[in-house]
Amino acid sequence: MKYIIHIGLCIFLALAYSCSDFLEVENKDFVTDDVVWSKESNADLYLNDMYNDLLPDANKVTQHLDQYSDNSDVGTNWMVGYANIGNAQITPENYPKGISNVWDWESAYKKIRKCNLFIKKVTESGLSDAYKQQRVSEARFLRAFIYHWLWMTYGGMPLITVPLNNTDASMTLEYPRSTAQETFEFITTELGEIAPLLKNTETGSNAGRATKGAALTLKGWCELYHASIQRNPTNDIQRWKVAAATSKAVIDMGVYSLASDFNELFMVNNNSESIFARQYGPDKGNNKEMHFGPPAIGSSRSGWGNFQPTQQLVDEFCMANGLPITDPASGYNPQEPYVGREKRFYETIIYNGSKWRNEFEITTQVGGNNSIDLGYSNDNTHTGYYARKRLNENKDLSMFGNETSYENYMFFRYAEVLLNFAEAENEVNGPTKEVLDAVNLVRTRNDNMPKVEDTFKSLTKDKMREIIRRERRVELSFEDKRWWDIRRWQIADKLSDGSPGVMNVPLKGMLIKEKDGVLTYTVVDVRNRTFLPKMYLMPIPQGAIDRNSVISKQNGGTDNWKNGQNPGY
Repeated sequence: MKYIIHIGLCIFLALAYSCSDFLEVENKDFVTDDVVWSKESNADLYLNDMYNDLLPDANKVTQHLDQYSDNSDVGTNWMVGYANIGNAQITPENYPKGISNVWDWESAYKKIRKCNLFIKKVTESGLSDAYKQQRVSEARFLRAFIYHWLWMTYGGMPLITVPLNNTDASMTLEYPRSTAQETFEFITTELGEIAPLLKNTETGSNAGRATKGAALTLKGWCELYHASIQRNPTNDIQRWKVAAATSKAVIDMGVYSLASDFNELFMVNNNSESIFARQYGPDKGNNKEMHFGPPAIGSSRSGWGNFQPTQQLVDEFCMANGLPITDPASGYNPQEPYVGREKRFYETIIYNGSKWRNEFEITTQVGGNNSIDLGYSNDNTHTGYYARKRLNENKDLSMFGNETSYENYMFFRYAEVLLNFAEAENEVNGPTKEVLDAVNLVRTRNDNMPKVEDTFKSLTKDKMREIIRRERRVELSFEDKRWWDIRRWQIADKLSDGSPGVMNVPLKGMLIKEKDGVLTYTVVDVRNRTFLPKMYLMPIPQGAIDRNSVISKQNGGTDNWKNGQNPGY
């Protein structure tokens, strides 16, 4: 056998040598640098692919960040929200990576390198100055966008602004971690510089590109995060002022407005409320209704039921009179818990007796067609609820259906800006008219719910903070925001009074039983969870530290690192 292989190899080499002239042909699939950066249309293809890197799986992933929080349970116990986050099983070797791996260290830096390469090549090219200003600003925005996910997750990051090349012996490849403060300053400085260079709006085929409003919104969100207690333990009021001013600048642009119909908000792409969104189109998304919708529709098994609102979230929705259900004057009846609630409740939550497509009744009571499952033995809800929000009821829910959901995934929308401004301004000046006006716009959208000042007899800064946090939780539920909020407010492990935090109390659901035609409603514990103080930051992946000798030597400092690792890991 060895002899035959040897003879065959000799024949192959002889043929290869004799045919070398025929094999030396131009590779038609390879595009050289001078071609890519010589035309705006070619460079745009590269930039468009960078946009395409942002949450490519947002409309098909089985998991989402609300499952990491106290807003939603998970479909099965192998999911990250249960196995890692809920059980506090997080190590440098075993860490969550977020929806569509948004904060995965390695893939994030690959995206950052693409941004750096685009910025360098376009800047050095002979393309027009107008093109350079617009597109380089967009690339800087995308780079800041990726860094902001990393900064919220890990704190300080290596700040790399040049395309690294491991074949260049003169180039430094190992960068140290910058502090969390330095990383924040880099992100917000970048956004502040590019905002005036970007257009106010982008329409048509350019919809979805970075705009001035998107840059300012991202900047204002980072400033709000920076002002919150997790990153601002001394409550420096100046940070709140800066955050309020940036969000106010977005409001004052006069470009955005709330969509009139909350129920249709996520079904109409690029509407007046959308500030920055992951763009989809026909056949470019996936069947999110199948992943997130109720498992049983009629007599068929159709979905995975991975949107499972908790009782804690359900209880945050006010009554139609604007009062929380804990207020004795609200009229809430625990044995008729779904009667008389605010409009957003019915547009967000599927509860026992809800209609799907105005045709199929969803019953989560014991023995119902989508009966509660407290044992994690099937895809049915473990809380007694499913979510309606963001789901298109006209789509085919079949597990084997081929309908795609090409509704955009909104990173930022105008309602969030209003709430960001209200939160920051309230911390500076209390419940001023500007604060009330911003919250009321969101709270009373296309509804008869009264204004805040008409609902509550007295409003202090503390009371207004409570109202704003409730509004954020209700308005932005299932938009992957709650995970960041409970961390920046530092309420996950314990509350300010020392009681267990929102992630250290049992996750709750609603058990409904029928006897003699009468339904009884009982709030039950679904599962226990554990959130440790160290989890306000995720661990730096051990592989990233092992590959970078500079990071592995970083100790102490303002961020209290140990061998480059975050505290507690």
